[in-house]
Amino acid sequence: MEIAMGRYFAVGAAFLALTTTSVSAREWTGFYAGAGIGSLEVDTSVPGVKQNDLSYGVHAGYRFDAGRWVFGGEIEHEWTDIELEPDAISADRVMRLKATAGYDLGQTLVYLAAGAANVDVDGLGDDWGSFFGLGAAYSVTPQSIASLELLEHNFSDVGNSGIDADAWSANLRASWKF
Repeated sequence: MEIAMGRYFAVGAAFLALTTTSVSAREWTGFYAGAGIGSLEVDTSVPGVKQNDLSYGVHAGYRFDAGRWVFGGEIEHEWTDIELEPDAISADRVMRLKATAGYDLGQTLVYLAAGAANVDVDGLGDDWGSFFGLGAAYSVTPQSIASLELLEHNFSDVGNSGIDADAWSANLRASWKF
């Protein structure tokens, strides 16, 4: 087991060493699109109603590289099947309209994200809320980007039901810049 873990670590370190270039190697300006997979957890104002599940989705956006600072906008759509009340209420999807501002470290971009999110809860309806979070993107090649995002969402009175919900997501994403 230790030998296998050491081997995976060595392969990962070699991959990072081979793909790393100078600090000024990447330009972040341009359109991009991709897909992601992650985890979404929903906690409601109803005592004991808190669940999580796998999420997957697509995204598209544009970034503007202004030197050390990078600004962008994105639309993202995620699907999930979080059963909050079995056979009665489930969170099915989240759509986000996102603004980002980040610091350019060359091949790596660290950024803040915030915006509006729409959640569809089967059994209650849909509602708009807000979200904020952190992200890090790594330019694997000039056209391919791997990223990780951690977001917190807040929804009030979902579907006029009187139920509030907070949600947390962690997503690993792959994008193609064109």
